[in-house]
Amino acid sequence: MISPPPHAQPHTLDSTRTTLRLRLLRSLLPEAVAIAAEDPQGTPPAPFAEEFACLSPNAVEKRRREFAAGRAAAHRAMRALNLTPAPILIGPKRAPVWPNGLVGSITHCRSCALAALAPDHRFLGLGLDVEEDTPLATDLWPSIASPQEQDWMTRQTDPGQAGKLLFSAKEAAYKAQYARSRKYFGFDGLELSIDAETRSFQATFTGDQAPYRRGDQLHGRFAIGAGVIITAVTIPNHEPDP
Repeated sequence: MISPPPHAQPHTLDSTRTTLRLRLLRSLLPEAVAIAAEDPQGTPPAPFAEEFACLSPNAVEKRRREFAAGRAAAHRAMRALNLTPAPILIGPKRAPVWPNGLVGSITHCRSCALAALAPDHRFLGLGLDVEEDTPLATDLWPSIASPQEQDWMTRQTDPGQAGKLLFSAKEAAYKAQYARSRKYFGFDGLELSIDAETRSFQATFTGDQAPYRRGDQLHGRFAIGAGVIITAVTIPNHEPDP
């Protein structure tokens, strides 16, 4: 059972904050993508039994709460597509296993869970990431950013926030490409270019990761507000429907 956090009202969600974050996410994705949000600090609905079984018996309360909120958001996104919610299990590399015909992404942090879902004949991959809008510690920079990316971070007005944005954008890009490559690789596998003016970014493959080749690019967008950084990457399916 997922209990409410200490000092919280058991059935009260911060609906205003959640609504603002959902609006931020909506601005990043095409209308064909269904989205939903849930507050892990409220009382998210319990996951399906099959989903709950994917959690480690030793999972801490925070992990259980965020997992439940993420699944609840994904189920809401299914309803938005006029589908009956179905269990979303965990694959061998810890990625969500989506029901046939769907592609999607789930992300969560301490105070926010988001999900995006679409028919797989419209998109080959979706990637979301949400992070608390707090600075990325400088001792983590070398592990997530190339020298060129670190140089970009140091030239920003708020280098710590820029680092967190870079981290989030890479996470979103990795999730989106995984739907096709079924591969995870190091942070050095993608080189990011971020355009603050258009709130967009490009992730360029630094090596071959079939079906991607070195130099191939993924395109994403980002939003910052309501205490979080949200990034999203879509990979459209340009093949005609059968």
